[in-house]
Formats: sequence, structure tokens, C-alpha cells
Amino acid sequence: MLARPIEIRARSRVLRPRGLSPAPSPPIVLTGLGLTQILAWGSSYYLPAVFAVPIAAETGWHLTWIVGGLSLGLLVAGIVSPRVGHAINQHGGRFVLAASSMLLGLGLAVLSQAENLPLYFLAWLIMGIGMGAGLYDAGFATLGKLYGVDARRMIVTLTLFGGFASTVCWPFSAFLVEQVGWRDACLVYAAIHLLVALPIHLLVLPNRNRRESGPTLIQPGDSPGTELVVRKHLAAFVLMTSAIALCSVISSVVSVHLLTILQAGGLSLASAVALGALVGPSQVGARVIELLFGRYYHPIWTMLGATMLVAIGLALLLSGFPIIVLALIPYGAGIGIESIARGTLPLALFGPRNYAALMGRVALPSLIAQAVSPSAGAVLLQYGGTFAALSALTALAALNIALVAALWFAAKKAAIPI
Repeated sequence: MLARPIEIRARSRVLRPRGLSPAPSPPIVLTGLGLTQILAWGSSYYLPAVFAVPIAAETGWHLTWIVGGLSLGLLVAGIVSPRVGHAINQHGGRFVLAASSMLLGLGLAVLSQAENLPLYFLAWLIMGIGMGAGLYDAGFATLGKLYGVDARRMIVTLTLFGGFASTVCWPFSAFLVEQVGWRDACLVYAAIHLLVALPIHLLVLPNRNRRESGPTLIQPGDSPGTELVVRKHLAAFVLMTSAIALCSVISSVVSVHLLTILQAGGLSLASAVALGALVGPSQVGARVIELLFGRYYHPIWTMLGATMLVAIGLALLLSGFPIIVLALIPYGAGIGIESIARGTLPLALFGPRNYAALMGRVALPSLIAQAVSPSAGAVLLQYGGTFAALSALTALAALNIALVAALWFAAKKAAIPI
């Protein structure tokens, strides 16, 4: 079991076509993509956390509509993700990620001028396309396209960068809002996308396609399209995609409503915030462990461990376990390594060929789930209370363990190496 990753890397080098220049230096690519991931997440997904209240105070719009902009953006990101994956699979990630910087910059510029809700939602529609072309899934697909089966460790490292998005951008956003107001703050972020992120994508990423090498489920003579992979291994693909989407449902609901859930248990707002802040370090800590030891086991075990940790954390919260820290740490660790499995599991199961296009398909239900789940969670909390919400989340987490176990059996039956 310990020798398998070494064998894979060796096979990758042997099968590299002659005359193909080596992929660009991983440290340079990872540093560039890591910085742009922090900016992309911080100025889109994490933006309403700081901007929502100032926007509401100036415009008089209800917070539901303001936060709904993010839901629209995630929905659009999910819709465009298959095309994004196909574009990266055909042409590499350079121009796709560069386009994401331009779209996010344009969307933020439009947002800064929004005097009414239609223009506000137009801004999020544009940003949604940029999110679909520039967040984790596009970054994972780009790394898979560049490095093939060797991309696993780089995907883990990229999630470490992304884990600092809120840590870096929340204080920066708060500073900007205080100094220049939310509208000019949007313009500052737009300028950073165009003057910093765009050049990074164009300079760091190569202007070429890399022919994938290494093991693949597609045999010589087969059609290179993703349809073949999906048809030949439909059960494994559906189970994997369902498990990843279900993780998105759980994490989206908890990330939005965790403070409400903790306060319903009798904690003050300050205590809830202090305890909720433990989720972030737990995510990063688990990702560091995965970075150090992930090479020794298949990503399906990462996914199984993630689902079990999430289920344990939610079950402890549901039970009213008196030491809430011991519930939030396993939950945060599970969510942290799930984001890694989201990128590494499709690569390990289906090989590097068409990985980018497959990632686009995997992202579609996951991003749509992220868009609609917080609203569904709010309805459940309102009409069923905290116990009903935590019961539903725990049940979904248990179901996800079963889905990953079924995925293992489906992969073994289809003779997919695990």
C-alpha cells in the first residue's frame, strides 16, 4: 500500500510523450493559483459576510435579497461549470482562469454601481460566471490538466491557500468598508482582480495543452469524451457525485446557520462566535495532515474519513454533548478534507484523461446544492427548530457514509484500482 503512489509517479514519467516540455514549476504555479484563489473566494463567496449589513444600511434592501445575490452567483456557477470543465480539458486553464479574473472584476464594478435590485442581481450573475470559472473546481481541473496523476499533492496544497481566504479578506474587507465605503471597496477588489490576479494567471500558467499520461479508464481506440467514462462507470460516477453534493448541502447549511444553532443551545453570541471560529483551524489542521500522509492511501479513504468525521460532529451537537469543542473540531476536520477529496477522488478513480471535463460535471450539482441549501435550512430551523435541523443534517451525514461505502463496492466491481 505504501509503494503504490511511487509506482504511479514512475509510470507517469515513463509514459510522458517524447518532445513534450515539462510542466511548469509546481511551487510557482501553486503560489500564483493560491493567491488568486484567496482573492476569488474572499471577493465573492465571503463578500456578503462583511458587505451585507453596510449594503442594507445604505439601500434599505432586506438582508434576504442581499444574501440572495450570492445564492444566484452559486447557481450560475453550477450551471456553467460543465462548460468550464470542458474548456479547461480542451485548452488548459490559462485563459479560463484569466477570464474568471476579468468577470469577477467586471461583476464587482457593476456591484459598486448597483442602485436597484435588478442591477445588483446582474452583478452577481456576472460574478457567478466568474466563480464557476475561477474557484476550487476550475483550479483543481487546471492542476489535473497540467500534472496528471501527480496533481493530488498540489490539490491539497491549493486548498490550504483557499482556507485562508476568510482570514485574509474579512479583515481587509472590513477595513475597506470603514475607510471608503462598500461601493469603493468593490472597485478596489475589481482593480486587484484586473491588475494582480489577471496577470498572475497569464504569466504563471502555460499557453499550451498537456497530453495526459498515466493510468486511465479509457482504452486506446475509445472515444476521448467524458460520456464514455460516465457510461462505462455510471454507478461509481453517480455515487461519487452524490456524495460530494451531499457534503455541499451539509456544509452550506452549517456554515450559514451555525451561530443560530449554537445560540439556540443557550450560548451567547460572543461565545457562539468564539466556538464557531474553531471550525476554520480544524479544517486547515486536517488538510495539513492530509498533505503529510495522503500519499500513502487512496482518496476514497479521505472521503470516507471526511464523511465519518462530519457525522460524528453533527451527532454530538444533536445529542447536546456538553463540550461543544469536541463536536466542532471533528466536523471542521471532516469538511476540511472533504474539499480535498472533491478534487482528488475523481482524479484517482477515473484517471487524468478528461479529468477537467469530469470536474465540471461533478461541480454542477454541488454548486447548485450550495446555492439552495441555506434557504432550505432556514425554513427547517424556522418551522422545525434546532433539533429538527440537526436531526436532518445528522441523517444526511449518515447517508453520506453509506454512499461512500457503496462507491467503494461499485469501484471494486468495475475493477477500478483502489
